[in-house]
Amino acid sequence: MPNKKTLFDSLKNQIRNCKDCSLWELRTNIVFGEGNPNSPLLIIGEAPGATEDQTGRPFVGKAGKFLDQCLKEASLDREQVFIANVMKCRPCIIEGKTNKNRPPTKEETKICSKWLKRQIEIINPKIILSLGAPATKFILNKNTIKMNEIRGTFIQSEDIFVMPSLHPSYILTYKGEAEKQMLISDIKACHNKVQELGLCFKKSEIYTEKPFDLFNI
Repeated sequence: MPNKKTLFDSLKNQIRNCKDCSLWELRTNIVFGEGNPNSPLLIIGEAPGATEDQTGRPFVGKAGKFLDQCLKEASLDREQVFIANVMKCRPCIIEGKTNKNRPPTKEETKICSKWLKRQIEIINPKIILSLGAPATKFILNKNTIKMNEIRGTFIQSEDIFVMPSLHPSYILTYKGEAEKQMLISDIKACHNKVQELGLCFKKSEIYTEKPFDLFNI
């Protein structure tokens, strides 16, 4: 049976060649995801932004650095988890001479989500930390949710425990210290759930576009 790296390499090549929606026309790179493919914890956001599109790596802009801080305060780091997005290309619009982020359409999400589903099959995580309402809706397969009611509470979806939480970009843009502590608390809860399930964060070869020591965006 192929190992996870082999399966990821094959899947990444399929995504690079994907032209199922129009997002490929403006992308610089696909953003496959990175981290420990054997981790029991998968962290999922909605879509790449400008920095992610340039580097081909998830959560490497301001929101990514903020997420790293929160992981550290929960006694975790990027090498222990796997991080991905529902969308593998940056949804954006051209305004003047610049491309600006926009939310993906329902159709774009429907088309692109098959890649994340395959990633979940390969990784086989026991816990998913979903960052923000769009990612949470997708993971829970719900059209509407109330994040203020479900945030911070594990929801079991088949054999996976899903922890809905706040997206780092949302916290940086609209909120403050209290919301940061909510995210840290949710990450800690995921860490504790790993131990509760009798699992651990085993060392593994890190799957990434670039070495982690070059992470200096």
